[in-house]
Amino acid sequence: MGTPNWNLCMSTPVTKNQISRRTLLQAAAAAPMFGVPTIASASVLGRNGNIGPSDRVRVAVIGCGKMANDFHLPTLLSFKDVQITDVCDVDENRRAHALKRVNDYYNSADRAAEAVCRSHTDYRKILDLPDVDAVCIATPEHWHAIPIIDACKAGKDVYCEKPLTLTLEESRRCIEAVRKHRRILQTGSQQRSNVFGQFREAVEFIRSGRIGTVKSVTVGVGGPSKPCDLPEEAAEPGLDWNLWLGTAPYRPYSSVLSPRGVHNHFPAWRSYSEYSGGSHADMGAHHYDIAQWALDMDRSGPIKIIPPADPTTGIGVKYIYKNGVEMTHGGPSGCFFAGTKGTLHIDRGVLVSDPLSLIAEPLRDDEVHLFRSPGHHRNWIDCIRSRKQPLCDVETGCRTVAIIQLGNLAYWHNRTLNWDPAKWRFVGDKEADTWLDRQRSPEFPLPHA
Repeated sequence: MGTPNWNLCMSTPVTKNQISRRTLLQAAAAAPMFGVPTIASASVLGRNGNIGPSDRVRVAVIGCGKMANDFHLPTLLSFKDVQITDVCDVDENRRAHALKRVNDYYNSADRAAEAVCRSHTDYRKILDLPDVDAVCIATPEHWHAIPIIDACKAGKDVYCEKPLTLTLEESRRCIEAVRKHRRILQTGSQQRSNVFGQFREAVEFIRSGRIGTVKSVTVGVGGPSKPCDLPEEAAEPGLDWNLWLGTAPYRPYSSVLSPRGVHNHFPAWRSYSEYSGGSHADMGAHHYDIAQWALDMDRSGPIKIIPPADPTTGIGVKYIYKNGVEMTHGGPSGCFFAGTKGTLHIDRGVLVSDPLSLIAEPLRDDEVHLFRSPGHHRNWIDCIRSRKQPLCDVETGCRTVAIIQLGNLAYWHNRTLNWDPAKWRFVGDKEADTWLDRQRSPEFPLPHA
């Protein structure tokens, strides 16, 4: 069994005016790696037992849509050792809604003296702020890579929604940026923290050999995205549409892409290739992630990608790994593993094996036991303090989304692709190498680390 090198991200250089604060943050993390921090001394406590302002991790939230409202804001607000200092969105209504929510919460929590949340239209304004330690990125998929790289260069740690990137080149550069600037990045693949079910247990059973040697895997999720063909609508007041488009080619406004004001649904920009990898990427970033984890491939990936006979169906692409494992896009929802001793199916609310006896007994001490996450955000905050890699770090997130991007390229171009996961390049295929990135607005080029 191979395990990730959790010590790749060592202590982070700090400026002179940060030393006192960083010392306090690290001193507060008295628990072992990945444990929940305990406060080392009552001297860091503020009013009513709250953690003092000097010892909080100060986070800016970039993107104030449904994921931020339902998940990121309430979770981060619940942590006494975190301060949300800034919110950012290109829509003034969503931005104002998030700002009010944060300030109202801190007022009700009797932390008003330390809580003055700011708001911004452009995330770049946040990166120059010395009192922001980290950013939580919850923007559409095409607006992930550039803020990740920019935040790393500005010395900020990062939590970013999955899928982590839109292109293979974006993934390579994000890994470079995180490693070069020694940042902590957590990919928002919350299934690793068992948010939605027994995913860790399923991976432990598989990596302990309960189903024998894995021969094949199916991943049941939706299909790839398509070019955007939406009709033009009147521009929405209060929305910076050009900034919403960002890296993507210009097109007229559509409320399908950016719904008007505060909304409570997942917008359909996910369907279009200028902004997303489609349903294949949306749920695939969760389930391929579990498949990669179970196969112990967090630092690698497939070497051959084969399109189906009819790629227009958007299902059936095959991935071949160097060890011979074959993974197919399709089958029942979630992940279905077939091994030499039986099968295992894992999905949200589902964990079954055939025969049932394969997982009937608890794991023995001599079998594989993986880290038990205290929660995806909690793990991120703990690792900001300890400077250890989080459960779903940048390369893990990039390796997962690379599978989806490779599959989409095979669908779109109806081509068998040979891939070198170590070099992040196609093998002997100069034409395919031109597909590593995409057309970009000249206003927002992809930066280097």
